[in-house]
Amino acid sequence: MSLGRRMRGCNLVLLLAIAIVTVCSLADALAVGGWKRREDKTKCPKVKGIRNFDISQFLGVWYIVQYYASSEEAISYRCMRAEMSVLPENDEVTMNFTYSFTDDPLNEQLVGNITWKIPSPELPAHWMHAELPYEGVYNTYVLDSDYKSWALLMHCAEKSKSPRYLSSFIMSREASLGNNVISYLREKLPRYDIDLEYMFPMDQTNCTMIDPYANSFVPPTIVAAKRNYMQRRHPLKRKHKRG
Repeated sequence: MSLGRRMRGCNLVLLLAIAIVTVCSLADALAVGGWKRREDKTKCPKVKGIRNFDISQFLGVWYIVQYYASSEEAISYRCMRAEMSVLPENDEVTMNFTYSFTDDPLNEQLVGNITWKIPSPELPAHWMHAELPYEGVYNTYVLDSDYKSWALLMHCAEKSKSPRYLSSFIMSREASLGNNVISYLREKLPRYDIDLEYMFPMDQTNCTMIDPYANSFVPPTIVAAKRNYMQRRHPLKRKHKRG
């Protein structure tokens, strides 16, 4: 074999070796998270609900002790409590909840509800809700629960040409929950693009409505404020504000 052919052969081997090293380096970078595919912020993240979820043990009354919504940079609610029920024949889960606004001087207890379908009996921790503003794509997942003390819920809704809407509840069977449990549950959320800086404690104290007629004079500002509260949205029907 001539010297020229040998040189060309060596160069080809060298180029192949460089190509292999480059491909391996790219694979390593992807594996350690150095390079990430850009996430579509209009679509809900891929979420896995709790395994072997027993919805019958999940029913009943819960206190929301921490609250996150991607549309809010400050918490607007207090005294939020939920009661979960299910219609087995329709595969429907209903949450009836009460809450008040943090800036309501009367602390009026408002009510709301939302009903989900369980789309797959094999995945009972995933529920879907049809709501026109979100074009029928409103997913709720039970991420974790021990049933008797605490639970973690996550909601995600999609709207065309808008950032997705994310929200999450840390729930407790009592009005308070230990800091160690709260920390454990909070750690599960950043993987779903939930910013813990905006995961706020929910005040569960002094949740009895103040009687506006206890005093002989009700300030006009309070009467006007009450009218405004009735027009505001409940916690699971928030507009997209923050990307």
